[in-house]
Amino acid sequence: MKHHGSAEWVGGLKDGKGRVSTESGVLSNAQYSFKTRFEDSKGTNPEELIGAAHAACFSMALAGQLEKVGLQPDTIKTTATVTLEKSSDGFSIPAIHLQANVKIPGADKGLFDKAAKDAKEGCPVSKLMRATITMDARLED
Repeated sequence: MKHHGSAEWVGGLKDGKGRVSTESGVLSNAQYSFKTRFEDSKGTNPEELIGAAHAACFSMALAGQLEKVGLQPDTIKTTATVTLEKSSDGFSIPAIHLQANVKIPGADKGLFDKAAKDAKEGCPVSKLMRATITMDARLED
């Protein structure tokens, strides 16, 4: 199973603009730029998209782990805070913090804690942060 997202960038770093889309069309030509990433302009940015993907993935993984131990959540609300830092060798994402608020009436705390830990470690987006990244870059005429 493979899914894809795409992006197009036109111009230089600070004066350029980009568009990002998803295969499903849910996100279609959403605008991003230097200002949406590093300032407070309207539009999206890669870190926001990574955060949304991680929060969604973790929430599903947690639902699955909870089912394994016989717990049925009413709601799982997750926010992923992606930290972007600048250092001497450029920008990096050193950390993502998952904040999950889960409603499960009468849940056993020990079972819940283990399910949450397993979901954090096992969700595919968490694993992505340790992935091998391959590339094919072509220069067009």
